[in-house]
Amino acid sequence: MRTLAPLGRRRVAVRGAADVGAYRVLHAADPEGPLPQAGQFYMLAAAEGWGAGADERPYLPRAFSFLDATDGRLSFMLEDVGPGTHRLAQLGPGDELWLTGPLGLGFRAPDDGRRALLAGGGVGVPPLSAWARELTRDGCDPTAVLGFRDAHHAAGAALMADGDVTVATDDGSVGHHGLVTDLLAAALDEDDHAVVYACGPPGMLEAVRALCAARDVPAQLALEAGMACGFGACYGCVVPLAEGGYVRLCVDGPVLDADRLGHVPVH
Repeated sequence: MRTLAPLGRRRVAVRGAADVGAYRVLHAADPEGPLPQAGQFYMLAAAEGWGAGADERPYLPRAFSFLDATDGRLSFMLEDVGPGTHRLAQLGPGDELWLTGPLGLGFRAPDDGRRALLAGGGVGVPPLSAWARELTRDGCDPTAVLGFRDAHHAAGAALMADGDVTVATDDGSVGHHGLVTDLLAAALDEDDHAVVYACGPPGMLEAVRALCAARDVPAQLALEAGMACGFGACYGCVVPLAEGGYVRLCVDGPVLDADRLGHVPVH
């Protein structure tokens, strides 16, 4: 099941923006759009100053999982790391976005009485925050472990909507000094009757996949990939499956069962 996007892109107003540590949270009005499912994504582009300049960058829209969708307003979290995110980070009230979505397949609820254990890294927080909100609304009590580079980035943990949250940082400036997978392993040591939901950089997702495979714990991974269209036409976001063949993350994902992957590819 998926929430289907209206045909075409739509121009929406930016309602606000705020810095949260190393990240920028962008709020946009979308009163006519359908309510998305956690794990789905949108293709975003600034309505002005996109595909302009000496090198015409940015040109293609950028894919972003949503952080929140409430009362006709969408929220996105981004980090200024390239021409696309830099232009989006400049937006504020009075500006407008081109928006397409929601696209793709989101998370599925745990079954067999398993608990929901969320693991995220950096800009992987948004789909997990949206999922924590959905789970809490449905009477589930999720637990989250989040990993960040340092204290400045760890401020993003405050964007997790609901549930118990534990933080790790690479430099030890906040929480556990080490990797988020250290926290995940400890949480599974306490109770491995769980479904792990994860989003983050490829290296982290591969570590989560391997950890869950070794313990026979089901996991759903929200993968990241560069996308040009979001509709499965360009085949720019394909990932290989363990049994052979490929899937397109924009239509068959971005959430995939971890046991379908032989490894998490680096795009």
